[in-house]
Amino acid sequence: MVHFIVYADNAYAGNVHAGNREGTIVRAEILKIDAVTPEASLIKYAAEQIQAGQVLGMPTDTFYGLAADPFNLRAVERVYEIKSRLRHKPLSLLIESVDQAEEFTRPLPDDFHLLARRFWPGPLTMIVPAASHLPLKVTANTENVALRVPAAEIPLAVVRAAKIPITATSANLSGAAECTTAEQVLEQLQGRIAMIVDGGQSPRTISSTIVQFKEDGTWQILREGAIPAKDIIEALS
Repeated sequence: MVHFIVYADNAYAGNVHAGNREGTIVRAEILKIDAVTPEASLIKYAAEQIQAGQVLGMPTDTFYGLAADPFNLRAVERVYEIKSRLRHKPLSLLIESVDQAEEFTRPLPDDFHLLARRFWPGPLTMIVPAASHLPLKVTANTENVALRVPAAEIPLAVVRAAKIPITATSANLSGAAECTTAEQVLEQLQGRIAMIVDGGQSPRTISSTIVQFKEDGTWQILREGAIPAKDIIEALS
């Protein structure tokens, strides 16, 4: 059964995001999608919202994230506004494959491919030099892009349906706790976000591990998360 719930409570209706025009009310539509076998019609609907410039709260294989079209600069700006995120912090992207990664990066080192074969899909974010056509607003002028293939059916299906990568920064206010349920996203971002995809409880409560590759192919672990640092070092030894 398909469930669409629009929260129109007075408590929620009174929360107007500062970035909106005065008098505009943002109510969150909750779109329930099966996390194991996502319904194609609902995935298509979510993808169409992203293509239209909306920002969605969405489950990943770690925490819930904010999904937007990285080539729509207004949508990217809304991600920063929703989170109250500093503009010098780049946004990570969810992609469906290594082939798609190569569309948005400069030539990738062999070690990138080794880690991708070992840990993707999964909670490994790899930062690599970005291709010149990727918007600077996404990279925050760092000339790098953070990429991940998630081990979760909903975001993968949305990426495929939208035919573009989607942003994946965590769906929470900057500095606040990351969200593992749609209810937590609603609690933090009520009044700021128009739609939340409810895929149930996040399968993990630990952030992805982050590895950065430089132009010369050298690498470093920036954050140890769901994948232990020793596993990264072993894979690249």
